[in-house]
Amino acid sequence: MSDKQHESLRDRVLGSVRHAADSVKDSVGDLVNSVDADALFDHGDDIADTKAPKVDIAQRWDERKFSAKLVNPANRRKLSVIIVGTGLAGASAAATLGEAGYKVTSFCYQDSPRRAHSIAAQGGINAAKNYRNDGDSVYRLFYDTVKGGDFRSRESNVYRLAQVSTNIIDQCVAQGVPFAREYGGLLDNRSFGGVQVSRTFYARGQTGQQLLLGAYQALERQIAAGTVTMHTRHEMLELIVVDGKARGVVVRDMVTGDIESHTADVVVLASGGYGNVFYLSTNAMGCNVTATWRAHRKGAYFGNPCYTQIHPTCIPVSGDYQSKLTLMSESLRNDGRIWVPKSGEDKRDPREIPEDERDYYLERIYPAFGNLVPRDIASRAAKNVCDEGRGVGPGGLGVYLDFADAIERLGRKSVEAKYGNLFDMYAQITGENPYETPMRIYPAVHYTMGGLWVDYDLQSSIPGLFVTGEANFSDHGANRLGASALMQGLADGYFVLPNTINDYLAAGPFAKVDESHPAVAEAVGAVKGRIDKLLSIKGSRTVDSFHKELGHIMWDYCGMERTEEGLRKAISRIRELKSEFWSDVRVLGTGEGVNQALERAGRVADFIELGELMCIDALHRRESCGGHFRAESQTEDGEALRHDDEYAYVAAWEFGGEDRKPVLHKEPLVYEYVEMKQRSYK
Repeated sequence: MSDKQHESLRDRVLGSVRHAADSVKDSVGDLVNSVDADALFDHGDDIADTKAPKVDIAQRWDERKFSAKLVNPANRRKLSVIIVGTGLAGASAAATLGEAGYKVTSFCYQDSPRRAHSIAAQGGINAAKNYRNDGDSVYRLFYDTVKGGDFRSRESNVYRLAQVSTNIIDQCVAQGVPFAREYGGLLDNRSFGGVQVSRTFYARGQTGQQLLLGAYQALERQIAAGTVTMHTRHEMLELIVVDGKARGVVVRDMVTGDIESHTADVVVLASGGYGNVFYLSTNAMGCNVTATWRAHRKGAYFGNPCYTQIHPTCIPVSGDYQSKLTLMSESLRNDGRIWVPKSGEDKRDPREIPEDERDYYLERIYPAFGNLVPRDIASRAAKNVCDEGRGVGPGGLGVYLDFADAIERLGRKSVEAKYGNLFDMYAQITGENPYETPMRIYPAVHYTMGGLWVDYDLQSSIPGLFVTGEANFSDHGANRLGASALMQGLADGYFVLPNTINDYLAAGPFAKVDESHPAVAEAVGAVKGRIDKLLSIKGSRTVDSFHKELGHIMWDYCGMERTEEGLRKAISRIRELKSEFWSDVRVLGTGEGVNQALERAGRVADFIELGELMCIDALHRRESCGGHFRAESQTEDGEALRHDDEYAYVAAWEFGGEDRKPVLHKEPLVYEYVEMKQRSYK
């Protein structure tokens, strides 16, 4: 196809998207003001985590491990586990449970387990080992995480995470993960946002890749041993629930198109987050919410869906046709200094702008933490200076991340040793040399703190359905500190789940469930019917055009800043978009064989439903906390203003049914070991 043909096709597609968007805007004008926030959902009973022992927080995990029932080795061979996802949480869980003797069946939609999105994590993994002797401890990691999450996480889970963190590093070193080391051979550490100690272990700028390879090797060892059966290129499309308990999944073979049912005694979801609801994010394009959303529709509560994280260190958007964004690791904020010109009229080359005409705004506003403030604060600060007209680069949506001082202080070779692959990636994408010219960065959607609600055992509201890693809500509150995602994934998979799932499986052996069971047949029929429906619509709009429009709505109204009016408008527009999707989407091809358009259609349909729930959750929470910033709730100097008397709870949403309201269940948050107070990083 010639360049002119490309341009013509591009213009036609963009025109159809804009036309459809304009039509939706016109049609919802009367609906916007009619959306009453309190009428969008029903109230259910409060819920509570009943699994955490009522002892001192430092003894809770040991007490739970001791009180949980065990399964003897001979009986483990009779019990089966399904695990969906092969990232750090899924691969480590499958390897550990397989080694323990359970019959494990693992699924991923990639062509290899090692292509899971955990591989994209760059900067590091936290652990409270205090190698730097700078005052770190398990309690300080616990405190930093609770504070970083703006006091919206559960104390018991966070303290356990801090305890387990010390074991993760030893486990990974034993696997051969090549962590960076100091001159004397000891493991090196660096700092990340929201803390004043160095507790982040790293492998240059590819920590996620190295950790995933370690977990992958452990998984492959169990596959070779026959304890784990691996199914690649299979996507989960439905959860099988029998007598109120999770007993299996329905998957589609993405190569042959076959719809398959697989049953087991317990199901574990380790399928990651839902950042791609915004279309543009730092997530891999295949990342989706379908596994957890189908479980939600079967009864699993969804916790805090509006808590999404905007990462401050991303390469800015370069055009209307970009399909994903690229992250520059938060580790760069260790040595890079963030600034903008003091004057919005200053368009000079950044190297020509003298020091006294630069505004190192994070260092100015937050002197105690400087460039290492938490991600939500750094992101809003970048947005603010760009809104003031002082942003840099095309469209003024960027700030500088400058390494000139670090190169002068440490030397270029030292900077290359720490961050070389990140600098190379930036140069390849932008065509600019970051060793000579400051990087340009801007906030972007990165991680989701919300996810399926789980108790202390990581079990969802559906008995027998466990959820690990980013797919659950449990550890990060309203904002995740950098380098804590890898920590949670491996903590859940290697150490937490293997010690809690026993308590549930000890009730076995369970009655066998096969393909003839009515619940299995019903789930398979639902999947086939959904696929047939998507293929039969034969409308005029592509799946991607709907996804892009949803992304614009979510970013504009449920992104870095949210308002009452904007969220009401978003809900109305999403409802219109959902109606249009199911009447006018065009999915080419058939259900047999490879069909990526069909795969995307199912995922986008779920994203649309999730997007509405995210906006309802954001609308009902009339406070600012962490990454959830309501413009109506801020301090005099523009910081997030919580309302602990009204909103100190986890919002756990129950699916109400087709065309019915979601049901809000509240889990009150009680803080016994950390005082709830307004965050300050100044």
